[in-house]
Amino acid sequence: MSLRLLPMSGRVNVMVTTTLPTSMTAVVHDRYGDPDVLRIDEVARPSPTEGQVLVEVHMGTVNRTDCGFRLPRPWFVRFFSGLLRPKYRILGTEFAGVVVDKGAGVTKFEIGDRVFGVNERFGAHARYMCISQDVSIGRIPADRTFAEMAGVTDGGTIAMACLDWSGLAAGQRILIYGASGAIGTSAVQLAKHIGAHVTAVCNTANVGVVTALGPDVVIDYTTTDFIADLTASGETYDVVLDAVGKSSFRRCRALVRKGGRYVSTDLGFMWQNPFLSLATLKFAPKQVQMPIPKYTHDKVETLAGLVAAGDFRAVVDRTYPLDQIVDATRYVETQQKVGNVLIDVMSTTPG
Repeated sequence: MSLRLLPMSGRVNVMVTTTLPTSMTAVVHDRYGDPDVLRIDEVARPSPTEGQVLVEVHMGTVNRTDCGFRLPRPWFVRFFSGLLRPKYRILGTEFAGVVVDKGAGVTKFEIGDRVFGVNERFGAHARYMCISQDVSIGRIPADRTFAEMAGVTDGGTIAMACLDWSGLAAGQRILIYGASGAIGTSAVQLAKHIGAHVTAVCNTANVGVVTALGPDVVIDYTTTDFIADLTASGETYDVVLDAVGKSSFRRCRALVRKGGRYVSTDLGFMWQNPFLSLATLKFAPKQVQMPIPKYTHDKVETLAGLVAAGDFRAVVDRTYPLDQIVDATRYVETQQKVGNVLIDVMSTTPG
């Protein structure tokens, strides 16, 4: 996939506090479980070590990674999150905020830089968070807000990985199932940027949102069995992307043309997709793929360039204050969110 990288504007003058507090407000959890295990607490503020910046987080998101590590689900997440209790007390991967301090050896960012990205070590559901300068972090375009940028990176990076692995090229045809989620809305925009013909599938309530992203065709799956109808009509695609993990290669196989690819963001029923990916790797006429995204500085810069050019935006469903994170998490777990659910880390409910 070829995405053009635009030069970014320079540093933005931002007033920062010269004396930082020693503690901070954060959402913590000390055991696995449903959203009620999350609670607001006052904890020690982290300090940046060599190569790290300290970000004052203004906006974050709740995404499926946060939910998976909190439950944890699937079970093998415990090998990364802690076997008996959570290793990462403060969740939150996506963020947008301001650099307020930096450790020795930091050359890519200065105090006052407005930044966004993904912290794979979590910590964004707190007032302050440390992150390495060399990972998935970049500057916010000068004319964009924290709310516009907080939800860009996770869905954007996963969608980019799906399209990269699929080899989607200009003029090819792609069907995107789950086009209204964070990954789906990103995939629609990135596929159009490549120059592909995009068919987007969503429910009735989200047709307007998805149509505004510019796909060539929008299908409402609540009014038709789109897989059966498309199969009967003989429609085929170079890439079929299941952005929500609610379909299967067996059901969609007839929609994938010879030499094409079925791409899923989920393990699938009985974890079939990794096995199918291996089984179809070499000689099968239709390949199954389950891409593993890599969160890098270069990908953040690419997404920032697309945002600055007006070719990409993060769709936002709802915004919750930090102390309503339980409600925000419950809503995300309904699997009905449109695009992204934001957390305003600087805000709490009055009273």
